[in-house]
Amino acid sequence: MKNVFAASIAAGLGVAVSIGCSSEQTSLVEHGRYIVRIAGCNDCHTAGYALAEGKVDEKAWLMGDSVGWSGPWGTTYAPNLRIYMQRLTEDQWIEAARNLKSRPPMPFFSLNIMNERDLRAIYQFTRSLGGPGEPAPAYLPPGTPAPLPVVEFRLPPPAEPEK
Repeated sequence: MKNVFAASIAAGLGVAVSIGCSSEQTSLVEHGRYIVRIAGCNDCHTAGYALAEGKVDEKAWLMGDSVGWSGPWGTTYAPNLRIYMQRLTEDQWIEAARNLKSRPPMPFFSLNIMNERDLRAIYQFTRSLGGPGEPAPAYLPPGTPAPLPVVEFRLPPPAEPEK
């Protein structure tokens, strides 16, 4: 009861409080929120985030998107990270992030070099968001028509050999 009362007062003052969480876990969640924002995770993994200039309610963050990213590799979709994180322990996430190789436009190489605290923070924050939502569409191989909307990457034709 004491925690509920303290939380009510803190909420009225606009102070963030996490009941039942250690201060280190709360700190990781806040750090994860920051990393997700600055690393651009929401740009692809949150529907409408980039077009709304980041003004999407946090309740909708990291639920994947139905916008396809199409190129010579086929069509990829940003997966629902909430579902993904529910399937992993924190240590499994660290291992997966360190070894991830992915199709464009995912900058997996940036995730591969993040420090362990940042990766743990992303995990804790993503898990703190709650209900997982629905899966994003599945990958489509090259030559398979993708439903709209799609961001298409067009490569220039190969250069003619010099004569």
